[in-house]
Amino acid sequence: MIRVLIVDDSALVRKLLTEIFSRESDIEVCGTAIDPYVARDKIVQLKPDVMTLDVEMPRMDGISFLEKLMRHFPMPVIVLSSLTPKNSETAVRALALGAVEVLAKPGSSLAVGDIGKELVRAVRGASRAKFQKKVPPAPGTVIERPPLAFGPLRTTNKVLAIGASTGGTRAIEEVLRGLPADIPGTVVVQHMPASFMAPFAQRLNGVCPQNVREAQDGDVLVTGTVLIAAGDRHMLLERDGGQYRVRIKMGPPVHHQRPAVDVLFQSAARSAGPNAVAVILTGMGADGAAGMKQMHDAGAYCIAQDEESCVVFGMPKEAIKAEAVDEILPLDLVPEGIVRALQGLLVRA
Repeated sequence: MIRVLIVDDSALVRKLLTEIFSRESDIEVCGTAIDPYVARDKIVQLKPDVMTLDVEMPRMDGISFLEKLMRHFPMPVIVLSSLTPKNSETAVRALALGAVEVLAKPGSSLAVGDIGKELVRAVRGASRAKFQKKVPPAPGTVIERPPLAFGPLRTTNKVLAIGASTGGTRAIEEVLRGLPADIPGTVVVQHMPASFMAPFAQRLNGVCPQNVREAQDGDVLVTGTVLIAAGDRHMLLERDGGQYRVRIKMGPPVHHQRPAVDVLFQSAARSAGPNAVAVILTGMGADGAAGMKQMHDAGAYCIAQDEESCVVFGMPKEAIKAEAVDEILPLDLVPEGIVRALQGLLVRA
């Protein structure tokens, strides 16, 4: 049984969430709290498996509480946010702090249907998430970084494709921050509500050495640029003469996702083949496994994040099971693995 603590100052939302979860045989609402101070005591008392957290609350806002919680008592948290531009930026901040997912906050008309299914799916996934306190490096510790430039690789038409879901916002940031500024053109799919995509790209652009932005239909991949898949649209890679460009299309969801990692990876297999490096990071479900298998069979070098460093070892696990992976690495070594693969230093066994 998955025990859920609901934290929200709205009695209506607490009631709606309780109704949604009570329909499921494997989920139990073990308690509710009207603000973070009450929630703090109930976490200790009830030991919930998952917490849903409102953003705007009296006495302490949800983001401040999340930051304190993840520092001292990390646990799976699903943040509920109204889909406004301001709240979208806040939602991305929540994901950066360690929230498993950020979902649209339900209203009375959304208590059933897609939002209910999404909440239930998120709770089940969050219940399998792993969290541990981050231990800062000892004073004087030297952190190794990859070379600052690829040199000859600038003219070899390499492509880097990355896919992630649950826990992926932090993982993608760590990978990009560990890579040089002049990496080959890079395409990224992260499962996230559509309104959060642009703020996510903007955040990455502010903290990563590359030029990061939300992809637009027809964008050409260039050195040093990372294109994040647009919200609620699939992103495909196409070869256009001597260059690559992306196409943004609707199409049906794949693995209940749009954008889907499989759609990107399958197009990269067709368009880039052995000129591509694929990376699959933490995430729930199987999206990306079939596409990575196609990339692997087309000659791409494929890297999966290892189980220990994943928040949810779903997508990498499925790719490994599909025999689509050349190398399994902890998150902190993924950038180094990408660099070696792009430099052609790794030879498939």
